[in-house]
Amino acid sequence: MEAVKEGRHIIMRVPIEGGGRLVVQLNAEEAKELGAVLNAVVS
Repeated sequence: MEAVKEGRHIIMRVPIEGGGRLVVQLNAEEAKELGAVLNAVVS
Protein backbone atom coordinates (compact mmCIF):
# COMPACT_ATOMS: atom_id res chain seq x y z
CA MET A 1 0.00 0.00 0.00
CA GLU A 2 1.29 3.47 -0.72
CA ALA A 3 0.09 7.05 -0.54
CA VAL A 4 1.76 10.07 -2.11
CA LYS A 5 0.87 13.74 -2.21
CA GLU A 6 0.53 15.13 -5.72
CA GLY A 7 -0.36 18.80 -5.72
CA ARG A 8 -3.51 19.28 -3.65
CA HIS A 9 -4.45 15.59 -3.79
CA ILE A 10 -3.34 12.38 -2.09
CA ILE A 11 -3.06 9.37 -4.37
CA MET A 12 -3.49 6.05 -2.58
CA ARG A 13 -2.65 2.72 -4.24
CA VAL A 14 -3.98 -0.41 -2.55
CA PRO A 15 -3.04 -3.91 -3.78
CA ILE A 16 -6.03 -6.12 -4.57
CA GLU A 17 -6.46 -9.83 -5.17
CA GLY A 18 -5.37 -10.94 -8.59
CA GLY A 19 -2.34 -8.64 -8.70
CA GLY A 20 -3.98 -5.33 -9.55
CA ARG A 21 -4.13 -2.10 -7.60
CA LEU A 22 -7.01 0.09 -6.57
CA VAL A 23 -6.05 3.72 -7.12
CA VAL A 24 -7.95 6.37 -5.15
CA GLN A 25 -7.54 10.14 -5.30
CA LEU A 26 -8.44 11.96 -2.07
CA ASN A 27 -8.28 15.49 -0.78
CA ALA A 28 -6.92 16.18 2.72
CA GLU A 29 -10.36 16.19 4.35
CA GLU A 30 -11.32 12.86 2.78
CA ALA A 31 -8.00 11.34 3.87
CA LYS A 32 -8.62 12.45 7.47
CA GLU A 33 -12.12 10.99 7.37
CA LEU A 34 -10.82 7.70 5.93
CA GLY A 35 -8.18 7.55 8.68
CA ALA A 36 -10.80 8.06 11.38
CA VAL A 37 -13.09 5.39 9.93
CA LEU A 38 -10.25 2.87 9.66
CA ASN A 39 -9.04 3.63 13.19
CA ALA A 40 -12.53 2.98 14.52
CA VAL A 41 -12.63 -0.42 12.84
CA VAL A 42 -9.23 -1.65 14.01
CA SER A 43 -9.38 -0.23 17.55
